[in-house]
Amino acid sequence: MTGYGSADGEVLGGRLRIDIRTVNHRYFNAQFKLPLDLAGVEGELRDRLRQLLERGHVAVSARWVEPPAAEQAIEVDVARAKQVVAALKELKKRLKLKGELDLAFVARQPDVLMLRNGDETPATWDAVRPIVERAAREVLAMREREGRALAAELLARLDALEQGATTIEQRAPQRLAAEYERLKKAVAELATGVTIDEQRLALEIALLADRVDITEELVRFRTHLVACREALRGAGTVGKQLGFLAQELLREINTMGSKANDAVITHVVIGMKGELEKFREQLENLE
Repeated sequence: MTGYGSADGEVLGGRLRIDIRTVNHRYFNAQFKLPLDLAGVEGELRDRLRQLLERGHVAVSARWVEPPAAEQAIEVDVARAKQVVAALKELKKRLKLKGELDLAFVARQPDVLMLRNGDETPATWDAVRPIVERAAREVLAMREREGRALAAELLARLDALEQGATTIEQRAPQRLAAEYERLKKAVAELATGVTIDEQRLALEIALLADRVDITEELVRFRTHLVACREALRGAGTVGKQLGFLAQELLREINTMGSKANDAVITHVVIGMKGELEKFREQLENLE
């Protein structure tokens, strides 16, 4: 499911902004683009997002809107200063120069005095977590709105499948009557002038009816439809559960189609397969 959330807050004396984007994916897959001083919180950030977003490709980016104030300090390289003083004394001795060594001159020599940034303190998870939570709440709210729209569409697909099952159920007795007339006509044509045993013909029709009976398939099919509706109206993640139920629905539809031997039922079954395929495609967008 798609979603977007953004939040910012104070961290390390600066202002940090975090953006979270999600798109459809069968599993949880997270990618991070973080500044170096947030590298230490990536593991905890990943774990928290996995708890909140069970499925989807999740892209997280963070940037400093206002960088932390860097402390600077002056450092003295004493070893370097000693080398400079020793070199000056050697020069004075060899050239027989007069005068005293000047502190200001020594300090101006390269690498004797250096201005360095203070040690950078890495951000902690406790400081970053409130910003992540606010951004994640926006993502979840957007995904929930999309989820409600998807659930409404999926329920409409289930209603269409229910209507198909009703049509098949209503057609089943007519199919048997038509099969009875077809067999009776075929026997009459083959046994011209021979009296037809109506009881034997009725027995054959009864055996045929038992072989092609789809009552059990219809019962199981409707049971799966009820389970799908309950899952969609419940709370929590239902994508995997509905994926399994969709497989079972397809199994029952295929069985009814194989037993049909009737043009009307076959046509209805083809339509039901189309609706179920659309149902399964939308499940890829549902958590």
